Amino acid sequence: MMKQDQVPAIGSFKGLGIDEAEVFVDVCQPMPEHLTPRDLLVKVQAVSVNPVDTKLRQNLPESSTPHILGFDAVGQVVKTGSDATKFKVGDRVFYAGSAKRAGSNQSYQLVDERLVALAPHNLTDEEAAALPLTSLTASELLFDKFHLTPEKNAHRGKSLLIINGAGGVGSVMTQLAKWLGLTVIATASPKKFDWLKENGTDYPLDYKQGITSGLKKIGIDKVDYIAVLHNITPYFEELTQIIQPFGHIGTIVAIDQKLDIGLLKNLSVSFDWEYMFAKTDYGIQLESQGQMLSRIAELVEKGEVRSTVTKIYGDGIHAANLKRATKDVETGHMTGKVVVSGPFNTLN
Repeated sequence: MMKQDQVPAIGSFKGLGIDEAEVFVDVCQPMPEHLTPRDLLVKVQAVSVNPVDTKLRQNLPESSTPHILGFDAVGQVVKTGSDATKFKVGDRVFYAGSAKRAGSNQSYQLVDERLVALAPHNLTDEEAAALPLTSLTASELLFDKFHLTPEKNAHRGKSLLIINGAGGVGSVMTQLAKWLGLTVIATASPKKFDWLKENGTDYPLDYKQGITSGLKKIGIDKVDYIAVLHNITPYFEELTQIIQPFGHIGTIVAIDQKLDIGLLKNLSVSFDWEYMFAKTDYGIQLESQGQMLSRIAELVEKGEVRSTVTKIYGDGIHAANLKRATKDVETGHMTGKVVVSGPFNTLN
């Protein structure tokens, strides 16, 4: 039975495999009360699952108190900190939060207002919850690292190759790239080609058929930008042969082998890492994440970007549904995003 001053959450007490019985546990905890001056207290209404949730969970230390994960949320502001001025009580917001604080797998979450934006008015909670982390990752790679100008058709005549274009980040990046006017090429399995095209891809490539041969079939020898949303190691040497001089190669996935970056030297090609939590981990440019999400919301409301949710567990946010959603993500074959929504467990 949940006490009157406590609220429901979903916790993990140590790093367990997804098939373990207690990988996620329905728990109750005190209502968050200690807001920092820039904090919002948000009543969470929908969450989505990302691969980073899995990576962080698997490395959790054993603890007597639950670790609360979750890095995508849509919810309603119920309280604001003393210096929080961007939002008011009742606003519907979306955000990805910080890996340094308790995440969105709780019914009430504290989040810095600088990381938050008003949720797109034309999306459901579930549709909006699919967007924050992937949109921020795609935006930071394109705009912060590749230095592309965030304006419609600003980069006509240039090309972007995306490795793993049908996943969560890829499904947003293809749309943003199309908005920028880039020629968009993306790899996936052929059964996902329709999805790629629906999300702005000009030329889908079968990832099993080889990138260079696939590009030649569509009359392209070299590309200006390459975003690798998968382990870059098997692709790296081939990518050095198809990147334009002064181009950019970027990736979001950790590597387990050394890369010969020297192959890029005479091309004056930049190699870019993107980690969405770097800003919140180190307290740098926090405002930029709220601003990026505001841009995404505007593009959604204008019809330039759409939600990438493809699967919803909508009958409640509880341990069993979170386990199902996480298992979907851990297969490695998800198209788009999986979302969990509805009331939190009540533990009655």
